[in-house]
Amino acid sequence: MENLKGLKVAILVDDGFEEVELVQPRTALDRAGAETRIVSPKGDPVRGWAFTDWGGYFPIDVALSEAKPSDFDALLLPGGVLNPDRLRVQPAAVEFVKSFFDAGKPVAAICHGPWTIIEAGAARGRRIASWPSLKTDLRNAGAEWVDEEAVVDGNLVSSRKPDDIPAFNRKMIGLFSRSRQQTVQAG
Repeated sequence: MENLKGLKVAILVDDGFEEVELVQPRTALDRAGAETRIVSPKGDPVRGWAFTDWGGYFPIDVALSEAKPSDFDALLLPGGVLNPDRLRVQPAAVEFVKSFFDAGKPVAAICHGPWTIIEAGAARGRRIASWPSLKTDLRNAGAEWVDEEAVVDGNLVSSRKPDDIPAFNRKMIGLFSRSRQQTVQAG
């Protein structure tokens, strides 16, 4: 397991995020030593989606209105249909995501999470895996949609669905670790 001790990861969500796409990657990051924080434009708490119905409530750690991208080293974008659909129409959420790409920081997105990446203007020219219903949206945004369990393209790792979470976690931790090493070497 890569050592991510001290790496600060923002997890951007709104109501309707796919619960396992937050919980399992967050657990993997925490076990690797990262410091994860749930960031949300919604008031506390946010509510997950458990496959076919509403899931549990999760406390937010930082309100989006108070979150500074410079305080984080990486970004995780869980999917679920409702969550990224809500995020992509909120300018502050889109700008938060865009700032990670502008700074060259690593981003991990699963399932419907790439919707927010499209809105942030960061999909063009990238290979991106997602839930199949985003294929046309990604292609229209200039990305190459790929049907693979986990894909790394530069500073972005993406994945299709909850079944892919083990592969997604491995690739995400690897990307975050490599990015951290490059930052340390550059500093």
